[in-house]
Amino acid sequence: MKKPVNIYMDYAAATPVDAGVLSKMLPYFSDNFYNPSASYLSAKSVAEDVRSAREKIAKTLAIKPTEIVFTAGGTEANNLSIKGVMSRYPGKKLLISSIEHDSVFAVAANYDHQTIAVKGDGRINTDDLLQKIDDNTVLISIILASNEIGVIQPIAKIAKLLQAVKSDRLKRGNSLPLYLHTDASQAPLYLDLNCNRLGIDLLTLNGGKIYGPKQSGLLVVRTGIEITPLIDGGGQERGLRSGTENVPAIIGLSEALYKAQRKHKQTSKDISELRDYFIRELTKLIPDIEINGSLKHRLANNISIVLPGKDNERLMMELDELGVKCAVGSACSASSDEPSKVLKAIGLSDSQAQSSLRFSLGNTSDKQQIDYVVSGLKTILAKSYI
Repeated sequence: MKKPVNIYMDYAAATPVDAGVLSKMLPYFSDNFYNPSASYLSAKSVAEDVRSAREKIAKTLAIKPTEIVFTAGGTEANNLSIKGVMSRYPGKKLLISSIEHDSVFAVAANYDHQTIAVKGDGRINTDDLLQKIDDNTVLISIILASNEIGVIQPIAKIAKLLQAVKSDRLKRGNSLPLYLHTDASQAPLYLDLNCNRLGIDLLTLNGGKIYGPKQSGLLVVRTGIEITPLIDGGGQERGLRSGTENVPAIIGLSEALYKAQRKHKQTSKDISELRDYFIRELTKLIPDIEINGSLKHRLANNISIVLPGKDNERLMMELDELGVKCAVGSACSASSDEPSKVLKAIGLSDSQAQSSLRFSLGNTSDKQQIDYVVSGLKTILAKSYI
C-alpha cells in the first residue's frame, strides 16, 4: 500500500484549530495583547471583546453571561466543579458514573464517593443511581458523552429524576443541595447544549475538542450555586478563577463553540453516515468484530471496537506505520498498562479491553480514508504475529 501523508482518526483526543477560529484569535497575540484588567482605553477595548465573547457563549448555551467561568481546558473545569462544590460541603457525598474521564475519577478520589454502574451498552443504570443517592449526597457527575466509547447519557432525564429526589428531601426538612454536573467536552459538535433543556447545574466544555485552541475551556455554574475557587489572586472571573484572562483562547473558544452548535445537526448527520459505513466495512473484513457501547445512543464520530484476540497496541503501531492515527482508549490515560476503566465498566474482560481500538472521525474524514484504513487492517491482520 502507498502510504498517504496523514490519515487522522483520533478527533476525540484533539482537533486542529479551525482556520476561521484562528483568524479571530490572531489579533490578540500581537495588536490587541493588552491586559483586560488595565485602565487605559486599549485594555478596556480588549475587556469589551472578552465581554462580547462571554455573551456569545451565553447565548449559544442559553445561560447568563455571569454563569460562565473561563478555565484552561476541561480538566481544570472538572476539578473546579467537583472540588469547588465538595470543599463547601465537607463530609458530604459525591457520586460519579463509572465511565468518567480520568480528570473526574482522580478528583473524586479525594472525597467520600461512589461510582454509578452502567449497563452493558454504557448507559447509566438509573436504578443504581437512585439507590446510591442518600441524604448526604451533594453532587452527581455524569459525563454527557464518553470520550472512549462515544455513548450519550440521558442527562435531561436524569435531571428530572433528581428533581423528584430534591422535592422529597425538602418535604422531609433536608435542605442540602443536590447538584448535577456533566462533562460535555465531547458533545458540542454533535449534540444540543441548551443548558435549560439539559437541566444541569454545572457543565464542562473544552475548546481543544471542537476545533478551538487547546487549554481553553469553561465551567457553567448556574446562578445560586456557590463554589470554592481553585486559584486565588486578582479576582478575575468573579473571584472563581483568578489570573490574567487568556484572551486569544477565550475568543477562539467562543467562535469554535458558536460554529459547532450552529451546525451540530448537519455535522452529526454527515459524520454518522461515515461512521456507519466504516462499521459496515469493518464487519465485512472481521465478522466477529464487537462494537463497544450503544450504537443507538452514540456520538456520530465514535467507532470503538473489539478485535477479538488481537493486540491493540500492536495494531495501533502498525496502523501508524501506514500513516493512520487512532487510539487504544483515552489519550489522557494512554501511558497506563492497566485495562481501560471505561471498557471494564461495560463488562469487557481484560483480554477484550486490550483488544479494543478507538477511531474517531472529524472534518477531514471521508470514505476514501475509511477504505484505506480497512485495507490497511486487512494487510496487518494477515500477519501471523498480530
